[in-house]
Amino acid sequence: MWKQAVNLALLSLGAGVLWLVDRIYEQDYLYRGALTLALLVVIYLVFSVVLPFLFSPRIADPKTKYQLRKIFSILNVATSLAVMVSIWVTDPQALVVSYGLLAAGLAIALQDMFRNMAGGLIVYVQSPFRVGDRIKIREVVGDVIDINIMYTVLLELREWVDGDQATGRLVMVPNGYLLSSNVYNYTRDNSFLWDELVVPVPYDCDWRGVAEAVGSLVEKETAKVTEKATQELSSMMGKYYLTSKEVRPGVFLALTSNYLELHVRFICLVRERRKANSHLARLVLEEMERMGVRVGSTTVEITRFPHPPARPDVSGGMMYKEKVY
Repeated sequence: MWKQAVNLALLSLGAGVLWLVDRIYEQDYLYRGALTLALLVVIYLVFSVVLPFLFSPRIADPKTKYQLRKIFSILNVATSLAVMVSIWVTDPQALVVSYGLLAAGLAIALQDMFRNMAGGLIVYVQSPFRVGDRIKIREVVGDVIDINIMYTVLLELREWVDGDQATGRLVMVPNGYLLSSNVYNYTRDNSFLWDELVVPVPYDCDWRGVAEAVGSLVEKETAKVTEKATQELSSMMGKYYLTSKEVRPGVFLALTSNYLELHVRFICLVRERRKANSHLARLVLEEMERMGVRVGSTTVEITRFPHPPARPDVSGGMMYKEKVY
């Protein structure tokens, strides 16, 4: 609130000073400057103070409040620009010529800025992502916490932290990346994703029984999420050309040179991936202990030891000592 009061005070002071100077010297540009600052005071008061004060207390959702503040901010800037143009530009033809020259110069000098602005307009118009979505742009993965005309601010995930958890860093991604890079949205039309848990078991165990027990266990633990995912997929089929997908957990086998791998595929919520994976891993280990099955690991079987190295004889020759194992 104090920041708004300071801004209003500075604008009002500037308008008052210009008005007083114009009373003395009576210059047209002084009058226009005073009128511009006075109208900016009114616009700022309406969009930054009055309207937020009237609407914000009635909205409980923080995300809706944030979006409302963004709308008021955009209206504030657009109205201010329209007022300044109407006051200072009196010849429309000169306006077109001057804007053309200005645009040509700025397009060369500030091409990166215009790319970011174009990307920002795409975000506002087409909404490839919104505040609160989990996205990936280039090599950056994070939760969107702010969107402006130039940058998108992400709360970074991964990097040195595993399991899609936050690192604590804020990443400002230029909106121009939207024009030349893929954007991966994890939460746009659904709140789930598929994940896998790899369970290695020895070849000499009852792998059929283990696979059946693990499949039943995972299916029981993910029943609620699977039901929700089924409903969301049905809604997505009405929006996209999407064929039916199997959302029930499945167990797939993979052969290795040391052990048998059980790849357990299951549905989990996007923001609970690490928690779900850890919970299922714990239950699977407990079930294997109950069945008396150990976790498979790489083993090396030594069938014959090599001969010991030769050691020199005191007489100058070489002595060998053979031993059969």
